[in-house]
Amino acid sequence: MEKIRIGIAGYGNLGRGVESALLQTEDMELVGVFTRRSPDSLCTQTGAPAYKMEDVPAMAEKMDVLILCGGSANDLPEQTPALVQYCNVVDSFDTHAKIPQHFAAVDKAARESGRLAVISAGWDPGLFSLNRAYGQAVLPQCSDYTFWGKGVSQGHSDAVRRIPGVLDARQYTIPVDAALEQVRSGAEPKLTTRQKHTRECFVVAEAGADLPAIETAIKTMPNYFDEYDTTVHFISQEEMDREHKGIPHGGMVFRTGCTGLKGENRHVIEYKLTLDSNPEFTASVLTAYARAVYRLYQEGQRGCKTVLDIGPGYLHPQSPEELRKNLL
Repeated sequence: MEKIRIGIAGYGNLGRGVESALLQTEDMELVGVFTRRSPDSLCTQTGAPAYKMEDVPAMAEKMDVLILCGGSANDLPEQTPALVQYCNVVDSFDTHAKIPQHFAAVDKAARESGRLAVISAGWDPGLFSLNRAYGQAVLPQCSDYTFWGKGVSQGHSDAVRRIPGVLDARQYTIPVDAALEQVRSGAEPKLTTRQKHTRECFVVAEAGADLPAIETAIKTMPNYFDEYDTTVHFISQEEMDREHKGIPHGGMVFRTGCTGLKGENRHVIEYKLTLDSNPEFTASVLTAYARAVYRLYQEGQRGCKTVLDIGPGYLHPQSPEELRKNLL
């Protein structure tokens, strides 16, 4: 069997997750890792070769799909349209409000180069987006709800670390149980941001730091904590390393409402993820969509697509005949 040749651009938590995800596939192989660091200083988990990011154009013909593992804030808005000039790509861009803008830039570059890209292929956006779409299509006169957690928000954790006097921090997003129960009951409640989630911060402070000032800075931080009930715990670095070194996450998507001539029948759709490792699960989604990119490109597809444009059969290693036999 001819394997799909994969490159990885970026070698943080997400890039290492893709590397391990590829080990669980039989139809893919890793060509190499592309990094902004010195390749000589990079020791990959599997011994895969490392290259400079600038080597992508020269290596493009040796890859079928390049999986982009940079951040959404600064990396992917530049990298995805730039790298799709040379090879087919997939990313997990997750700044929801900027997805239309990102799509337009990537689609233009991909069509000019005759390549194919899939963007925002993670779990939210990504798998959660698919479940929202299915729910809205099946139950058109109903309500949507999304809950995240319990899990580590890396962006919020980084925001706390930037506060003067903070050495390290982890922030957990936690769904409010009472709100979850209302939604699960099919009551279709109107919920505010504060009613849906709480935030919990574990902070390692510098010796002699003003702890009340740090706590106030966290709880009043605009766009991060000011709209939530937030609890702050000050702990030692040893406790942080022992109890909070993982990156768990998860969440739930609900579609609730009624059918029938008089709305007499109530329905609740719930899709739930419980993840020990947010980056490793996101990496697994990216890997599946890399397979779809390869297949769609072989069919002549060009430009940019999202998870909403791709049938699920393209993600699966089995053939359409096998899927019809085994899954229907």
